[in-house]
Amino acid sequence: MSDPETLKVYAAQSQKYATLTDADLSADPLLTAFIAALPRGGTALDLGCGPGTAACVMANAGLQVHATDAVSEMIALAAQHPLVHAEVKTFDQISGTNLYDGIWANFSLLHADRTALPTILLALHTALKPNGTFHIAMKLGTDTARDSIGRQYTYVIEDELRDLLTTAGFTITKKHTGSGKGLDGTYADWIALAAYG
Repeated sequence: MSDPETLKVYAAQSQKYATLTDADLSADPLLTAFIAALPRGGTALDLGCGPGTAACVMANAGLQVHATDAVSEMIALAAQHPLVHAEVKTFDQISGTNLYDGIWANFSLLHADRTALPTILLALHTALKPNGTFHIAMKLGTDTARDSIGRQYTYVIEDELRDLLTTAGFTITKKHTGSGKGLDGTYADWIALAAYG
């Protein structure tokens, strides 16, 4: 179940968020590595795609991209990229078996309820093809809280995230950490894990 207040924030600020994320992601080393790990012309899911910036980079690299987001205003922006198949879907609506060569969950699942993460990750593992590539990025912390503009976050520590992924059947291959400025104007530490299913 998606948090209604979080969805309202993204709906109201979709254009601002698109501007914030409209950097040249083709130079993003994590996205570049994700794309390189997929077979030529492979299938990718951009989970919680926002305005579709990363999905567009993937599509331009020759991937068949399915982009999902719970906010219709974001999907309207993502659908403007002609090579991206975008549709409104919540995390718990992802289903199917052996569909994707790669799943990109970049700062999206941090809006899922902590109790729902095991079920969501298991469904993503099932939707991923055998030995498919999985990317997840989350903000670091130990609690669940709202930011100054009302978005609800589930913060994780590294050990917790690693345990969630391995329990769902993923094998972790790489870790990256950093800090970045969000839509609310504050900086937060983050972790990104690369894995295969």
